[in-house]
Amino acid sequence: MAADTVNIAIDSLLAARVKYVFGVPGAKIDSIFNGLLDHKEIKVVVCRHEQNAAFIAGAVGKITGRPGVCIATSGPGTSNLVTGLVTATDEGAPMVAIVGSVQRSHMLKKTHQSLRGIELLTPVTKKAAGATVENQLAEIMLDAFRVATAYPQGATAVSLPIDIMLTGVSKSTIPAFSPSAFVSPNYGPSAERTIDEAITRIQAAKAPILFLGMRAAEPGVVEAIQRFLRAHPVPVVETFQAAGAISKDLFHLFYGRVGLFRNQPGDKLLALSDLVITIGFDQAEYDADVWNAAKKVDILHVDFIAADWGYFYAPKLEIIGSPAQNLDILGSKLTGVAKLQETAQAKAILAELHAWKTSPHASVNPVGLVHPLYFIRLLQERMPQSTTVTIDVGSVYIWLCRYFYSYKPKTFLVSNVQQTLGVALPWAIGASLCQPTPCSRKVVSISGDGGFMFSSQELVTAVQQGCNITHFIWNDGKYNMVEFQEVNKYGRSAGVDLGGIDFIKFAEACGARGVRVDASSDLESVMKDVLEYEGVCLVDVSIDYSHNLALMKQVSLEVIA
Repeated sequence: MAADTVNIAIDSLLAARVKYVFGVPGAKIDSIFNGLLDHKEIKVVVCRHEQNAAFIAGAVGKITGRPGVCIATSGPGTSNLVTGLVTATDEGAPMVAIVGSVQRSHMLKKTHQSLRGIELLTPVTKKAAGATVENQLAEIMLDAFRVATAYPQGATAVSLPIDIMLTGVSKSTIPAFSPSAFVSPNYGPSAERTIDEAITRIQAAKAPILFLGMRAAEPGVVEAIQRFLRAHPVPVVETFQAAGAISKDLFHLFYGRVGLFRNQPGDKLLALSDLVITIGFDQAEYDADVWNAAKKVDILHVDFIAADWGYFYAPKLEIIGSPAQNLDILGSKLTGVAKLQETAQAKAILAELHAWKTSPHASVNPVGLVHPLYFIRLLQERMPQSTTVTIDVGSVYIWLCRYFYSYKPKTFLVSNVQQTLGVALPWAIGASLCQPTPCSRKVVSISGDGGFMFSSQELVTAVQQGCNITHFIWNDGKYNMVEFQEVNKYGRSAGVDLGGIDFIKFAEACGARGVRVDASSDLESVMKDVLEYEGVCLVDVSIDYSHNLALMKQVSLEVIA
């Protein structure tokens, strides 16, 4: 029996356990918005810009492991999704974008809002497909979700011509697939001989370490890593997107995050190792020609997928399959593992990692602005460990990725592949909405004043959705991450000056609370207040970036956007 194509699309969303759809309506896709009015189990969140809808959907996918969904109309509605889609694809966030397009007979014409959407979206997604006949719809929708959740996870896109989606007119004889079809297949263990070779290599190593990448932050993998470390304690470093994989009781084995920085404590540990066991590592997170430039270290690659081989990343062995199962098997069979952490060199590196806590900059400055270290220390002390923190790109991201500690996976979110400006607030909205009880727990987001304005219009979306978000702006009136690069290159800066915005009035105009911190001495009382505040609060912090250039002397400038 034939069914409306609109209902098939919505039934597919229901089968995929979609709870939210984020988007901006338009004539080419309004039939789905109209149909969703009759399905209250899926909440439509209208955003102020399609790019932000994609960011929010990406956050839902990243946190839950199930694809977030965004929706946009044809033409500029579709093109506005591009940045959100490439961010999700390159950073392992499963999501599905549904876009409208002109009727099929107009696709080759120059007409209103005509766009080669599939061609545009193909490079920024894992797969982009368009329906050309009604009977394709169910299969295209299913395929989009299955491709998005297969590793490496990322974004997919479905383009639906308006004349295929006419309510009461467009019909298909192929119904939506059942929920079981949307369940991702399980990954199993690697071959026994591969495991045995890995055991031989690990037991022969004099200085093995774990190097955790973005896919190590998957919940099942995290538990297996922690079981392995309790049985066989070895030092650990992680990329920015693996944050939270090491629990507090194992933090004595944690030697910091690596990425951008050439001489971080974690980089020094990598230089001491003779066997680096990478888990869920993607080279886009931290180029191997930076951390393995001398090609002196042996690499053992543990992941869902095969290694992205190259001159500097050439594993001696690849253990492909379920990282959790493979780590559990390794842990049960290993009989002895060298403990690099007990050497004097490793102990000195660990002490260096934590030395900032006793720096005078980590304390209040009675007569000056807020130093990043003081802000980070206070936030860490005042905030429950389970709180989700989302951060934007910029100088703020470098400080926080280096010094802010996270003990639970998917609670410290950062864009470290595309380094996309503007993600912090939309990601916080996504994190707030996908809590077991939506908007019940505080979410903290942090950006610079430049990054905030990339997505600031969604502050009103957060208010209208009832989110519980405190957003801090580190305000120096500049695009500071660009400024320090220019100063390093040319001895001066150009095109970086911002300013001109009263963020308190902006917050109030959006229905949020606005608070300003002009002095370091005010930060502690304000932070206590705004973290306890229920609702959306914007905090404008005058930040002291006077030490940024010294910090950046340790940065690999070639890989900073």
